[in-house]
Amino acid sequence: MHFRLTEEQQMIQDTARDFARSEIAPVAAEFDASGEFPLENIRKMGELGLMGIEVSDAYGGAGLDTIGYVLAMIEICAADAAHGTIMSVNNSLFCNGILKYGSEEQKQKYVRAIATGAEIGAYALTEPQSGSDASTMKSRAVLSEDGSHYVINARKSWITSGPYARYLVLFASTDPEAGSRGITAFLIDTEKEGFHRGKTEPKLGIRASATCEIELTDYKCAIEDRLGEEGQGFKIAMSVLDAGRIGIAAQAVGIAQAAYDASLSYARERKAFGREIGTFQMIQAKIADMKTRLEAARLLTLRAAWAKMESERTGARITVDGSMAKLFASEAAMWIAHQAVQLHGGMGYSKEMPVERYFRDAKITEIYEGTSEIQRMVIARTETGLR
Repeated sequence: MHFRLTEEQQMIQDTARDFARSEIAPVAAEFDASGEFPLENIRKMGELGLMGIEVSDAYGGAGLDTIGYVLAMIEICAADAAHGTIMSVNNSLFCNGILKYGSEEQKQKYVRAIATGAEIGAYALTEPQSGSDASTMKSRAVLSEDGSHYVINARKSWITSGPYARYLVLFASTDPEAGSRGITAFLIDTEKEGFHRGKTEPKLGIRASATCEIELTDYKCAIEDRLGEEGQGFKIAMSVLDAGRIGIAAQAVGIAQAAYDASLSYARERKAFGREIGTFQMIQAKIADMKTRLEAARLLTLRAAWAKMESERTGARITVDGSMAKLFASEAAMWIAHQAVQLHGGMGYSKEMPVERYFRDAKITEIYEGTSEIQRMVIARTETGLR
């Protein structure tokens, strides 16, 4: 085992870091305050290859690996987690599923547009009454009599990038009696008749990442826009989430890195009782624990990325790897951000310092793409074989 990065991995990390520091960090607080979607920056990220890192250049992507994706996500999220959320959805939730289960025509039409940053993608699984229990969805898709299209009626909630997305991967039941085995995946064009956007959610954190409800009313989806086979949707959704959780783990590491860096700098500069607060044992204990959890989270996330790369060769499942990385990294990010606010004292509670934003942004990593409680259940059930 070695920890040396390849030339390509180092390149995408450097590219992401340079862009994050020069283009994102200076405006992150402004976007957080306004809640404005950073469309211009997202277009630039697409031009740099950051919106389709694991996508082959045949479909407009950078053609790199999962470790490269994780390294880039960490850098972007250290500057602003909201930019990272948009990047994660485009890379992991949208492109990943189509690359794995889509036809050549679907890859050319949908993946290319998203990977280049020309369009925004989204993933529509959650419904008002079904979050963690996705198999109970009420969205329905009925095949037309001539078999040429499906008529979809659906209402989805908490759709990241929903207000700006051109295309979505959407899940609906084609056989309600079959439960999870009756769910099918579809590719949706938001400019077609029957698609409607609902209210944009006023969120605690990642405020520049727009989130909304969507509704489909008698939406006609051509048979060629079905992703995979009928009844394969739940499998596709869970497979995509396995990979997506690695992206969220990377996001959490990025937030934690930013919170740690800010704390380290403050501990060196802030003086109390005639000396730097970093000389006080209680502050030193915080710094030591923050650093240790940060690096443990980073290594667990990189290990999950490596496992995903191996799975492409062996076909092995990465469910536990992704769940462990997301569980540990998200809780580490929340803890580190909490300590950062505490270490900064009153200034940590002020919007004049970025640590309060890190604290707000960190919380969502424990919730979306499977809560910490769901990750613990997934890990335990997989390990024990018991349900």
